[in-house]
Amino acid sequence: MQVGDRVFYPMHGAGVISGVESCEVLGENKDYFVLKMPMGNLKVMIPQDNVENLGLREIISRDQVEDIRTVLKDKPERVLGSWNKRFHAILERMKKGDILDVAAVMRNLSLQNRHRKISSGERRLMDLARQMLVSELVYACDKTPAEVEQWIDDQLERKSA
Repeated sequence: MQVGDRVFYPMHGAGVISGVESCEVLGENKDYFVLKMPMGNLKVMIPQDNVENLGLREIISRDQVEDIRTVLKDKPERVLGSWNKRFHAILERMKKGDILDVAAVMRNLSLQNRHRKISSGERRLMDLARQMLVSELVYACDKTPAEVEQWIDDQLERKSA
């Protein structure tokens, strides 16, 4: 990975490697990728020697967008158990950084929320999953966030119709 690459960072979404900075942490100098995250206008620093373990990966290809469409149109999964167990299961799924899992989480919670209001914690996860999905699709499709949001809503509307 190098400066200028578009990447996805689990639990944060997609961004661009804008530079490399050296920082001293606990007396040790390390090089960090600096990610500019357009959604939320964040700056995230990731140690270069730990990129693999943290799940940093390249943005999906345009061809893989069809896989996301399929997930959004699939039948929602119903996660059973207490709110706490559901929350932790969803969180662990999202931490993996697989965009298809993120899309499934967003679909499940969005459709569940239409029929029965979800908890505030689940709502935060739904919003985070949506933000992560939108940020990656913006780069994968070269579309604006508004266009991607509308596309996602269109896929979910067809599912619930």
